[in-house]
Amino acid sequence: MAYQHLNTSGNLIDLPVGKVVCIGQNYQDHIAEMQSKTAPEALFFIKPSTALCAMAPGFAIPATQGAVHNETELAVLIGKPLRRADYAAVNEAIWGYSLALDLTLRDIQAQLKQLGRPWEIAKGFDGACPVAGFVEKSRVQHPQQLEFSLTVNDIPRQQGNTANMIRGISQLISEMSQHFTLLPGDIVLTGTPAGVGPLSSGDTLQLQLADLFTVNSKVN
Repeated sequence: MAYQHLNTSGNLIDLPVGKVVCIGQNYQDHIAEMQSKTAPEALFFIKPSTALCAMAPGFAIPATQGAVHNETELAVLIGKPLRRADYAAVNEAIWGYSLALDLTLRDIQAQLKQLGRPWEIAKGFDGACPVAGFVEKSRVQHPQQLEFSLTVNDIPRQQGNTANMIRGISQLISEMSQHFTLLPGDIVLTGTPAGVGPLSSGDTLQLQLADLFTVNSKVN
């Protein structure tokens, strides 16, 4: 079944499925664990709609392309067009929030970086963005103060709080919209904290977004 935007009750959201626009290096602890450097310019990249898949009950990962790493991120569903938008327009255009995995072919990404080549293959492959159900923004009082976590096989792996973003939600979406028009049904990924690591077939996952929802999944 093709990916569809669903709310946390499993009901279809009346928005088309669009692209996924992401920001890299938006948590200082993740920059440190990757032995990277903080840059003044935002690092944006895009996953195609074909990268989207449902988080639950499970998702597949490539079996023959090296390490596949988890990157747990707050996902923002866009409900109205945004082009060169200010913060007020961004806040008005948000439909709601969820969690997503920015799956990354880490070995391939490292090879492409060494060669100075773009690394879309490592980020935009089919199924590279499992997404949980969305919570309407009216239910989220403080989106910039949300704790979220990932456990793998009952072992805590990632723990983050949106308060620790280098660029906050409104800022990063506003900046994105200066380069890419965001359309209804597009999803914005807001960066990952420390704790990225390899996933394997058979792993069981649990993702928690504050007191809003818990989702259980499995790597097929």
